[in-house]
Amino acid sequence: MEQEFEDIDSSGRWQNLYNEIRNQAGEFPYKVAKLPQNRNLNRYRDVSPYDHSRVKLESCENDYINASLVTVEEAQRAYILSQGPLRNTCGHFWLMIWEQCSKAVIMLNRVIEKGSEKCAQYWPTTEEQQMPFTDTGFVVRLVSEEDMSYYTIRVLELQNSKTGESREIYHFHYTTWPDFGVPESPASFLNFLFKVRESGSLGPEHGPSVVHCSAGIGRSGTFSLVDTCLVLMDKRKDPSTVDIQRVLLDMREYRMGLIQTPDQLRFSYMAVIEGAKSILKDISTQQSEQIVTFKDNIKPDLPPPPPPRPSLDDGLYIDNRPNGLEHEPPSGHDGSAREQPDGHDNNITEGSGIVRKRHREERIASTTQKVQQMKQRLTDSEKQKENWLYWKPILFNVGAGVAVAVGLLACWIYSH
Repeated sequence: MEQEFEDIDSSGRWQNLYNEIRNQAGEFPYKVAKLPQNRNLNRYRDVSPYDHSRVKLESCENDYINASLVTVEEAQRAYILSQGPLRNTCGHFWLMIWEQCSKAVIMLNRVIEKGSEKCAQYWPTTEEQQMPFTDTGFVVRLVSEEDMSYYTIRVLELQNSKTGESREIYHFHYTTWPDFGVPESPASFLNFLFKVRESGSLGPEHGPSVVHCSAGIGRSGTFSLVDTCLVLMDKRKDPSTVDIQRVLLDMREYRMGLIQTPDQLRFSYMAVIEGAKSILKDISTQQSEQIVTFKDNIKPDLPPPPPPRPSLDDGLYIDNRPNGLEHEPPSGHDGSAREQPDGHDNNITEGSGIVRKRHREERIASTTQKVQQMKQRLTDSEKQKENWLYWKPILFNVGAGVAVAVGLLACWIYSH
């Protein structure tokens, strides 16, 4: 994937690649979005949910909302990609969150961008304020707010006025992602993504998280694409088999126009590549920790090892314990670090290598000795066998002669 990115980047083919993806993307009907009663429920005339994947409201006379359910079965991921709520659809937005049992809302735009309202203010801005939505019977309260440098994390309380039941909803708000643009760096975006992941909101144990920007296709598509690709790379034995273009085309079958610009496509590649390095590093660290834990768990119950004795020539640790068990030795007699010339630390790695080498040589010598002993026993056995074969007929003849002589002697005695 990294080589693919470099090839596309060096040849400046992002625009061509983006056009190819748009041309290959399938088109599906979206008749419900174009019904007269639904026209004022769409923020943009050219962004509509497909009929087969649109989210349907259950407890509403009109079940339409401009939101699509995007599922990736292999990754066990499901997202609701939605437009930023209009002032007349905020109640529908919270009703959808309630009915779909979503645990988080991931907002990737600001309310006002370039002097235009890109999204209605659908949550309260202070803890004293509560925001009622009488058309659907919900009340929203701000429980807490944590303002980071480029994103904000809120906990909101969503109350169903009809039943009195309440739920806590995470609100992850990326505040520095420009419209039709990309974040400042893949690192900042990945920090935000991993923060969302830490909450567990994206897992299959909850309903699909709601991801929205203004139209719900550009920044929302970028977020969902990167997260999905990283999950697939983590799940597959060979991460290089993940094809970003193929994943994007599959996701476009659920919502039109995901990824709006060549820059967003390029950024998606960068974020996936950087995120994969981070995930692989974490996996390597976890495996190392598991190996250490495993070794600790299988250590036999032995008495404490004797104090280490420094070697006369280089001061390296000599392992005096039975069976050559490995253990990281203390540096000095009292377990404290020894001072070395020029401020260098003890070369524990070198010492451990010498100890292991000595044990290996001892095992080889012991094995060689055992093999020689076994050969000697076989040789002795063969000699004994040869001696027996030599003396066997002689002893047989002697025995037969003695038997005949005894028989004749017995006959003579009997006749006299």
